[in-house]
Amino acid sequence: MEQAEVGVNVLSQAWGWLTTSANWSGSDGIPTRLLQHFEYSAEAVLIAALIAFPLGLLTGHSKRGGPLVSSLANLARALPTLGLVVLLVVVMGVKFRAVMIPLVALTVPPILLNTYEGIRNVDPQLTDAAKGMGLRPWQVLWRAEVPAALPLILTGFQFAAVNAIANTAIAAYSSFGGLGRFVIDGLATTDYGMVAGGAILIVIAAILNLLFFALLRRLLVSPGLRQKKQTA
Repeated sequence: MEQAEVGVNVLSQAWGWLTTSANWSGSDGIPTRLLQHFEYSAEAVLIAALIAFPLGLLTGHSKRGGPLVSSLANLARALPTLGLVVLLVVVMGVKFRAVMIPLVALTVPPILLNTYEGIRNVDPQLTDAAKGMGLRPWQVLWRAEVPAALPLILTGFQFAAVNAIANTAIAAYSSFGGLGRFVIDGLATTDYGMVAGGAILIVIAAILNLLFFALLRRLLVSPGLRQKKQTA
């Protein structure tokens, strides 16, 4: 069978699986797995934000610690996610922490780097004007620097959320739920419709995340700042 025919056949099976009503109900149905996937991803982003956002603000505002920020981000990016999950499950047992630690490690770099770069590169004239108005350092940070850096900061959170959604599938390797469960179970039973259907749902979840951040950017960022070039 030609490769193209194989692809069409798998997509046809995926469509059949996605449109089967039985797959949309019950404790292992698509809505439940989708909610689990978003829950795991949101927890990873929240924990990463608690670690990376304050550190990015501090180093960006003080313009010190740039090499430390880069080193931490590069170290986190270099971690082999699946290998680390397997190692932690062996060491810690089948616990959710064994999955969450690698997810958080993957999610920290974009938040940390974008927050640091965003605050560090705020126009000095803006901060000087804020200081000239008598604002305290923390007021300069929150009232002048953070709003000006918000487009880049939101981009960091967006990339972090995409990383989390894409990699939360590994939770299924250690007996947890989420959309990765469909991929793992489908491979185990050679149900390629389920495998492709689960992969399609993960892509849809990532697209929904992009739409959410596009809406957030439109609501929170001033029109003039939206036009500024954003870098990761």
